[in-house]
Amino acid sequence: MPAAEAPARDLTALAHRVATHPGTRGKAAIGLVSEVFGGADWLRGPGDDGAVVETGGGRVVACGEALWPPFVARDPWGAGFAAVLTNVNDVAAMGAEPLGIVNTVSASEGHARAALEGMKRACALYDVPVLGGHLTSHDGEPSVSAFALGSVDAPLSTTHVAAGQSLVVAAALDGAMRPDFPFFPAFEQRGERCAGDVRVLAALARSGAAVAAKDVSMAGLVGSLAMLLEWGTFGVEVDLDAVPAPAGVDVGDWLTCFPSFCFLLCTPAGREADAVGPFHERGLEAAVVGRIDDTGLVRLRRGDEVATAFDLTREGVTRLTRDDR
Repeated sequence: MPAAEAPARDLTALAHRVATHPGTRGKAAIGLVSEVFGGADWLRGPGDDGAVVETGGGRVVACGEALWPPFVARDPWGAGFAAVLTNVNDVAAMGAEPLGIVNTVSASEGHARAALEGMKRACALYDVPVLGGHLTSHDGEPSVSAFALGSVDAPLSTTHVAAGQSLVVAAALDGAMRPDFPFFPAFEQRGERCAGDVRVLAALARSGAAVAAKDVSMAGLVGSLAMLLEWGTFGVEVDLDAVPAPAGVDVGDWLTCFPSFCFLLCTPAGREADAVGPFHERGLEAAVVGRIDDTGLVRLRRGDEVATAFDLTREGVTRLTRDDR
């Protein structure tokens, strides 16, 4: 094999990995929502990380998460913590600040206690109260879910994505990859800084430095990016050399893991410094990694080599449909 072909083949293999790993493929099940409820206009949802609800006194964001049952069974404390973390991240990705958490736990006393302790720890770190919930004691398979409300002034939404905007990746790189689940936790190292970290996005939304965002979750960084772009069939070429990444972690593992703090943001041209600066001020990493275009192709670039991970003109990630399709 000519030496020049080796990097290209490696990059093609990486693009295939991020597009086909289970966390990404599992998002296709979300299409069931459209099958049952029909297409949505994506302004009211579904599609974003939460729903913006008008109230008599303003607007709130509502969202919810159910934890993966094997994770709950193996690590109920971690599942309880993650139930709060995922909701706080979803609220932040909508440009909102968290108001509170409501939970549901169905488990044995031991599992339930551990899950609630995990929630308590997360709520302390992120400065968000548990407002209430439901607990069922049983000895079957444990389950944990949580739901959040957040206050929002200027919602971030996938419907605000447009060609010409810059793509920013912001992440907390303190920590280490878990050996049993594809999860990169940075919250213990960040400690009490976590509360302020997640509230940066609301400030960026209010200032106009960010117009759309998505937290990186089980679909990984590139899969979550495809979800951010799929509503309007947008594309981007991601410069892998610019993507913030922790030292000593394989790039494929980083791009397919669930980091405790990692967000994708779309920022208007000319506002890039305003978007990355507030993260840097908190000791978080942030960088411009690409520019949104209208190709529908999510590509990875390393040096002169480019490989396509997703062709959104042919297939989306979630299978959600719009009214006009």
